[in-house]
Amino acid sequence: MYLPQIIKTISAELKKLNATAILVGGAVRDHFLNLPHKDYDIEVYGLHTIEELEKLLSNYGSVNLVGKSFGILKFTYKGEEYDFSFPRREQKVAVGHGGFNVLCDGFMSYQEASKRRDFTINAMGYNISKKTFIDPFNAQADIKTKTLRHIDSNTFMEDPLRVYRAVQFCARFNYTLAKETFELCYQMVQQNMLEELPKERVYSEFTKLLLKAQKPSIGFELMRELGIIEKYFPELHALIDVPQSPIWHPEGDVWVHTLMSVDKMVLLKIEDEKHNLKMMFAILCHDLGKATHTQISPEKISAIGHEKAGIEPTKTFMYRLSNEHDFINALFPLVEHHLAPSIYFRGNAKNSTIRRLATKVNIEELVTVARADFLGRTTEASLKGIYEAGDWLLEKAKELNVYNEPLKPLLQGLDLIKLGYKPSPEFKTMLNIAYNKQLEGKIDSKNEAIEFILSLKKTT
Repeated sequence: MYLPQIIKTISAELKKLNATAILVGGAVRDHFLNLPHKDYDIEVYGLHTIEELEKLLSNYGSVNLVGKSFGILKFTYKGEEYDFSFPRREQKVAVGHGGFNVLCDGFMSYQEASKRRDFTINAMGYNISKKTFIDPFNAQADIKTKTLRHIDSNTFMEDPLRVYRAVQFCARFNYTLAKETFELCYQMVQQNMLEELPKERVYSEFTKLLLKAQKPSIGFELMRELGIIEKYFPELHALIDVPQSPIWHPEGDVWVHTLMSVDKMVLLKIEDEKHNLKMMFAILCHDLGKATHTQISPEKISAIGHEKAGIEPTKTFMYRLSNEHDFINALFPLVEHHLAPSIYFRGNAKNSTIRRLATKVNIEELVTVARADFLGRTTEASLKGIYEAGDWLLEKAKELNVYNEPLKPLLQGLDLIKLGYKPSPEFKTMLNIAYNKQLEGKIDSKNEAIEFILSLKKTT
């Protein structure tokens, strides 16, 4: 197993002190799953005090003591950070993530120390000096059957966030919850244990689900089966069994379509995680308005106005997870205008219409959302994988120089002052009139804008 040289060096120094360095956590798990990993967590056995470990690490790099009271030292070497820790016992004494008593014990057995971990696949270790793996709970058997299994019911229940961790792990690794683990998670949901979780911790697990899973739908469907969606996210639950037109959505109800669209959005990711997260939440929320605006008649099923109606449930849903106001507000125009690319394509929209759209929403981002919406269905056109409407709009936006930002106004307030106007409330009106002419394509240069303003002066 690959390890940075500095970890091997420290392991050798620890061995001289009759101590043992064991790599733990995600790095060992990801080794068996053939996944890349960059985080290295090392537990040290055989030392009496954490100060001994601190002294040794200080010989090689800097040591951050922020987690020392929990038995954790953050060690930095050549810009890379590693977690070194003591084996420990944790006892729940109060509600919340911080409600634990932590007792460090350098002479605890590995099996006892790993009992506090959540799932068997996260409890494996790697003895660095011996170059051998430690698997106290038979995780490798679970890996072969792609099963996510908890270790100990009592310790598992002490941190309800583990239910959400189960969800995102199953989605990321395409695993199935063990029957006893499913029953335990369901029990925890029904006993309202998840209510003690701060939204920031839940949001973190949603983020991992949306950014790291190839099929986030697995996680959302598992949340539905566990009762999480019904109990904590009514905006999503309201989509279940809402019918759609079989002409446009032969795949099924709004819930089915939403999950298919979320999975398709994964294929549209770029290198920018913040952008990807915005796109994932936008597509998750894009049809929330259908819960209230779906109309069923003998002739057809429609959801007129659902785009704008989706803003309010998007707002309430997102604020259940986060207080990032700017991020949340950035989702609203994507939800409100997600049908625009297809509508504009069918109607061969005028250039002025496209320019005005760019003042309301980033067209490049909008097409990404609309593309995932289009691909997340089973119509003949969608299954071909080509979103003609989106490609058309992007080309038009490039031609009009509004690909990912609106036209910049040709005229500013300073220009009006130079023309002899005194600052007044009328400035805004005059500039808006000039900008509207620019959007209509009737003004193409600053000189033309100035001539237009001067013509207004002559007529007043």
